[in-house]
Amino acid sequence: MRVEANCKINLGLDVLRRRDDGYHDIETVMYPLRGLYDVLEIEPSETSGAELVMLGIGIDCPPEKNICMKAYEMLRRRYGIGGVRITLDKRVPFGAGLGGGSSDGTAVLVALNEMFSLRMDEAALIAAAAELGSDTPFFVRNTPQLCAGRGERMTPVDVDLAGWWIAVVKPDEGVSTREAYAGVTPHVPPQPLAERIAEPVERWQGSVTNDFERSVFAAHPAIGRVKRSLLEAGAVYASMSGSGSAVFGLFDDGDKAEAMRGATRYVYRL
Repeated sequence: MRVEANCKINLGLDVLRRRDDGYHDIETVMYPLRGLYDVLEIEPSETSGAELVMLGIGIDCPPEKNICMKAYEMLRRRYGIGGVRITLDKRVPFGAGLGGGSSDGTAVLVALNEMFSLRMDEAALIAAAAELGSDTPFFVRNTPQLCAGRGERMTPVDVDLAGWWIAVVKPDEGVSTREAYAGVTPHVPPQPLAERIAEPVERWQGSVTNDFERSVFAAHPAIGRVKRSLLEAGAVYASMSGSGSAVFGLFDDGDKAEAMRGATRYVYRL
């Protein structure tokens, strides 16, 4: 079974408050990027357990700690499923705020559910994905969602970027989620994100914001320069995705977007 595990971007990200459990309440709109994806090949195996073969972008992570293996082990314990061989061709940059790992883990859950006829419905898949991470439930639906709480509470949102061009730039520098949250100052904005995101894209800049940018750009000026370069190149809207370090720009002109293409710069039409 071949699966294309696409990534996502965050359209706005408000860090509202710190919770008693140490997490933060956020609001963000997650939007799928179907043109940028990892490729998973999942095949039944005669051996017990799972084997993971890694291709593409190298990840400094032992196989047993890879989220794909964690997803398999979860279903093996619950349903006693047989062995599989998972080949992961990693194409989405990691440590970028694009949710590539979360997408891979969810893709494995969905694929194994079909392969072994487990009959898990959407609610069961979302609950299982939530045990793997905060972004993972989004990829069960894989449609624009307003995500709240730790990101696991989802409400469909009417955001359609079809026809826009996007350039996604991954700087050399990385930002850990822990670092991003350590530098943020939670606050509740006067206007909810759901209202701001309903405005035309042309009005988003300066309104649909990412609360992580202030501290991340201060600590990593190169990431801030990427955002400025996208706006200077003609992006109608540019923002860091999630906790970074990837930055994306939305263009209404394909030639301007294509000018941003490069080794770690991904450009395509939505």
